[in-house]
Amino acid sequence: MYLKDFEVRWSDIDANRHLANSAYQNMMSHARMDFLTQNGFTDQSLIKHNIGPVVFYEHIYYFKEILPDDSLRVSTALKGLSDDGRFFQFEHNFYNQNGKNCARAIMMGSWIDMKTRRIAALPDFLLELIAEMEKTEDFKSITKEDTRKFQQLPVDLPAS
Repeated sequence: MYLKDFEVRWSDIDANRHLANSAYQNMMSHARMDFLTQNGFTDQSLIKHNIGPVVFYEHIYYFKEILPDDSLRVSTALKGLSDDGRFFQFEHNFYNQNGKNCARAIMMGSWIDMKTRRIAALPDFLLELIAEMEKTEDFKSITKEDTRKFQQLPVDLPAS
């Protein structure tokens, strides 16, 4: 299991004196990018292929408060992947210093071509790398339709 260690910093705490939701997002993003880098998705390979990751959504489920004196381990595993690597889903679990699972987060995203700003499939060698990454027990092949499951159509403000 891939784990990234974090200490809870003063800036991670909100007005209720527990870990702020934005800190969860920052930690899981850092853990995910470290996981990707460790598996060959280096900054140089992303630049070479002119792609970058984008997030469609992040759902966080909170089980137990994380407090200022806690230390954390955040796991990362691939939960879903489209056949061409265009769409991906990761699962993160947040464990405190006692090994207690305090939160779980599911995120879905894609890769974009940095020039065209359009969703892009992965080059073959990166697709091979991501396909070899550690997966969740419920890993599944995802489709474009899976990216739309929770979609809310935008509602514009009425004209004034």
